[in-house]
Amino acid sequence: MLHSQDYRLSDRSEVAAFLPKEYKTVLEIGCSKGGFRASLNPTAEIWGVEPDEQAARQASTRGYKVLTGYYEDVSDRCPDNYFDVVVCNDVIEHMVDHDKFLADIKRKLRKHGHLVGSIPNVRHFGNLIRLLIGKDWRYEDQGVLDRTHLRFFTKKSLQRTFSLNGYVINEIKGINSDFGMPMRPRQLLRNTLLLVIIVMSFGYFSDIKNIQFGFRVELDN
Repeated sequence: MLHSQDYRLSDRSEVAAFLPKEYKTVLEIGCSKGGFRASLNPTAEIWGVEPDEQAARQASTRGYKVLTGYYEDVSDRCPDNYFDVVVCNDVIEHMVDHDKFLADIKRKLRKHGHLVGSIPNVRHFGNLIRLLIGKDWRYEDQGVLDRTHLRFFTKKSLQRTFSLNGYVINEIKGINSDFGMPMRPRQLLRNTLLLVIIVMSFGYFSDIKNIQFGFRVELDN
């Protein structure tokens, strides 16, 4: 998983794979320094919401129309029924009321608009090891148990959340797999154990290898 500082600069190509083929207007919530711009349609109109003033200024130099502040404070300045895509890369887990947030996003999307993004997987193998074997749930500066996370999701609970909030699920898939990490000796041993668990469960536990889920959902019009 990328460090928080790396996220601010990353094009998040693993999330870009979930974007629809055609779109003209985009709202990225938590756009940071605008790194995701490199993964977006170069001709699209891009809006951003970013609470960090310095990051917001940098995003504006990358072509974003930036609203500086938290989404709940600036949402009224985002036009309704306007965006083809709303991007939420590691955002929903930070919301005090994620259901209210998802309901509000529906107002911003055009008919058949898409919500695209990523979210941490609380069933990630490393987290389960710390919980089941280490008997611990320790918040950290980054990762699945980032101390700023207010909500935690499995794939099943994420699917339910979107469905209950009136979205049609196009795709939810694990991203940032442990098997893509550098193969240091400790990581090799861990991945061997992980592979054994997945194979012995006939793939039932395959989701635990992914640090995050990427998703694309559509308005249920």
